[in-house]
Amino acid sequence: MKKVVDLLVDRLGGLVPRHAIVLGSGLGSLVDEVRDQVRIPYTKLEGFPVSGVTGHAGELVAGYLGAEPVIMLSGRAHYYEHGDAKAMRLPIEVMKGLGVQSLILTNSAGSLREDMPPGSVMQITDHINYSGMNPLIGERGDSRFVGMTSAYDADLALGMRNAAIRCAIPLLSGVYMWFSGPSFETPAEIRMARILGADAVGMSTVPEVILARYFGLKVAAASVITNFGAGMTGAELSHEETKDMAPVGGQRLATILKEMFA
Repeated sequence: MKKVVDLLVDRLGGLVPRHAIVLGSGLGSLVDEVRDQVRIPYTKLEGFPVSGVTGHAGELVAGYLGAEPVIMLSGRAHYYEHGDAKAMRLPIEVMKGLGVQSLILTNSAGSLREDMPPGSVMQITDHINYSGMNPLIGERGDSRFVGMTSAYDADLALGMRNAAIRCAIPLLSGVYMWFSGPSFETPAEIRMARILGADAVGMSTVPEVILARYFGLKVAAASVITNFGAGMTGAELSHEETKDMAPVGGQRLATILKEMFA
């Protein structure tokens, strides 16, 4: 980890980001808003996971978003790619080593609510770890018993909501349920998720929230809604639909985040 931190400190040339943003599907264009860019492919950062999912670039981009120095992780590795819940452990630990204080997570997700159609943006207020997997399995010591009552930071959440208001972009809120993937959920699983209190479902983010809290980072998160859950419309789900719809809500979320750091 120290080797990667030292390399990045050298490449960043005095830039000290306080915030890091993980860009999910549809958010890749946000890197174009970063001024004075430093771009480093994950392949040049020893131990960084390279995603095999289309729509995830796999590079680190640092610079200024508005007035704030930030690091963007353009692309993530998912549990379903290798069966490893701690796939993003090293990148998040490196962010902590660089002095990052908060982590903003984004993803694409399926809606469980009729009033939250594809193209919507949902701020995640809480999550349900339905997969049962945990990236801290195998860690030693009492620090592994991470409290999750306030997993999503209230001040960051307020900043995101205020930014959405200033941009006149509707920002819904709700609970995100993590399924392991890569297959989509069944209609029965979607009905169960709704009964359990979920508003959206997806295949990422929750392990990163747990890891971020383990390393003492504040967290905010938002989902770009790309589809309704299985059985809600009768149509079959596909990754193509996710890729097609992600840029619609992605542009809205990108605008919110840019305003948040203005």
